Amino acid sequence: MLTRHFPLVIVLVIVALALLLPWLMPWTYDQIDWDAVRAPAFSGSHIFGTDEIGRDRLARLAAGTRITLMVAIAAALVSLIVGIAWGATAGWVGGRVDEVMMRIVDGLYALPFMFIVILLMVVFGRSILLVFVGIGLVEWLTMARVVRGQVMALKQRPFILAAEAAGTPPITILWKHILPNIAGVALAYLMLTVPQVVMVESFLSFLGLGVQEPLTSLGILVKEGADDMDMTPLGLLLPGAVLVVLLVCLTVEGERLRDRFS
Repeated sequence: MLTRHFPLVIVLVIVALALLLPWLMPWTYDQIDWDAVRAPAFSGSHIFGTDEIGRDRLARLAAGTRITLMVAIAAALVSLIVGIAWGATAGWVGGRVDEVMMRIVDGLYALPFMFIVILLMVVFGRSILLVFVGIGLVEWLTMARVVRGQVMALKQRPFILAAEAAGTPPITILWKHILPNIAGVALAYLMLTVPQVVMVESFLSFLGLGVQEPLTSLGILVKEGADDMDMTPLGLLLPGAVLVVLLVCLTVEGERLRDRFS
């Protein structure tokens, strides 16, 4: 049992450490120790040393992990809400409405979504709220297709036909009968959306278009570590390792859920 859920356990451990470490450490992620600039690991109170301006690496790693996961979860929830609303409407109404709505999805699939997110960042500014919304609004397409297929299959089931024959309003049928039956599939694809958003957010932050200072994220830490790799490789290895572990574990757990509910 534990082995099967080992990736989820790893993710929960990372989340717990990211939340608890700031309460246990003497340094904050943006606090500068002028007496320990570029301090090596295990020097004084800095377990993993400090960066080029004296900020504690472990504190910044914990803060960056929190921000990255917060952006990923918020954007994935935006994707979930938009995807379910769009897919359920298209699947239930059917006909020309379904045709038009799904052609819009196909058209958006053809666009370079990373370019759209970057364009939003440039036009509307680099706020963390816009990062949430911008990433979420380009990650809902797969969710919409999956939900549409599930709704189209469910609306032919006898219990749905009986509810329609009894005069139950469509919105009630969707809310009480269809949505509970597609919750498992939606949860599985939500879990698969989170690592995709983590990757997008990290890439945007690496380019300088995501989270802005004084906040930090895993993408920013990877960028800073890459710039300073010749001096202190630990600055790249730490956030890079956390990013890779999160991506792998979230993807494995999401695929397990997808296989279970498919």
